Amino acid sequence: MSGFAELRERARAANAARMPEYLARMRWGAAQLAELQRARLRELLAYAAERSPFYARRLRGPDLAGVPSVSKAELMENLDDVFTDRRLDRGGVERALEATRAEPVPLFDAYIVQATGGSSGRRGVFVSELATFGEVSAGALRWMLAHTLRSGGIPDGGLSIAMVAAASPIHSTGLAAALNPRGGGPAFLTPVPVTLPLAEIVARLNALRPHQLMGYPTALARLARERRAGRLEIAPSLVTTSSEMLTPEARAAIRAGFGVPILDVFGSTEGLMGATEPDGEVFAFNTDTCIVELVDADDRPVPAGTPSARVLVTNLANRVQPLIRYQLEDSFTRHPDAAEHGLLRAAVSGRADEALRWGTLEIHPLVIRAALLKHPELVDYQVRQTPCGVDVTIAAEGELAEARLADELRAALRAAGLARPLVSVARTDGIERNAATGKLRRFVPLAR
Repeated sequence: MSGFAELRERARAANAARMPEYLARMRWGAAQLAELQRARLRELLAYAAERSPFYARRLRGPDLAGVPSVSKAELMENLDDVFTDRRLDRGGVERALEATRAEPVPLFDAYIVQATGGSSGRRGVFVSELATFGEVSAGALRWMLAHTLRSGGIPDGGLSIAMVAAASPIHSTGLAAALNPRGGGPAFLTPVPVTLPLAEIVARLNALRPHQLMGYPTALARLARERRAGRLEIAPSLVTTSSEMLTPEARAAIRAGFGVPILDVFGSTEGLMGATEPDGEVFAFNTDTCIVELVDADDRPVPAGTPSARVLVTNLANRVQPLIRYQLEDSFTRHPDAAEHGLLRAAVSGRADEALRWGTLEIHPLVIRAALLKHPELVDYQVRQTPCGVDVTIAAEGELAEARLADELRAALRAAGLARPLVSVARTDGIERNAATGKLRRFVPLAR
């Protein structure tokens, strides 16, 4: 087996043994979850203070009192000092990302690497043990499994889930598919890259005939229209949306096209996961694996019912690249605990990157984002659609050949179906953000 395949089998065996516990935690009360958090936090803080130079300078005791929050920019600037395995460094991590194709390239037969642009647009790289990723991803996937068990159980041969999302395992959706192939357990994921032309996505799904469908809301809304037109012939029992905000318009389109419940998943490469009940709008988050603080712009707690400026996440599972009071620029509004469990319940405010449309052609932003994330020099970006292509503004550190990046973007757009795309790449010292929120609209479509 390849290095990843062997590592995957070990990780899957460990997670399969613990799945009953993962499912049981969905019914734990708030007091039992708080006890688990305290125990895991003490272990994490002691481990990080002993082995990570970055956290040795920040941590003061067995709890989070007085620990400053950390932004993605600060974490990336100090990445070598953040790692607790001192064999790891940015150079090795970047080489693993560059070598990644259909499967991840493990580091030291133990770790896998992911990259993300996130809602902030700033590139981040994240290292974890594969078993850790399995526990974190279970924080969302267990809700899909629970729905399946309530609705008749696992089909003979396993539960087939087609995922219309990222193909590359440097993204969480692609890694989840690489971790769960056919024959590896009760459920398996088959990736259908969202970057493919729509007709090819439809053809692949018609050939797969999956039991369930999962993917980006913008892509699933397009597929719902294909199903209503009779070109998409699948009949999934559940549709799961992820990685983008599920807007009311997309929800209505998906429901009209497929006529089945919609489960919405919140996922982050950093480890925070959540899921709604089918057709619900409030997420239950994996607070058995993460501590989540809803705070204002000065990191002060906000009361229940008040939208936060951001959330601070402490990933209790990842010890190799600890994330302790890590800033996620999403706005959460806490809801009362459910009667049947004590997991954090919150509504999420944010925005979805709109599909770029040229006439009848729609291209998902991931086509462009995937090309941008290959470049570690990239700090920030904004993409503006033009009548024949895109104008990309970038902020970068060090040398980054704008002409080469433009060629890569042109090739990606042509592969997605845009004939003779015109692409410009311009460098700037800083990209202007919204004065009130500090956020930036990454993808700006043409005015309609």
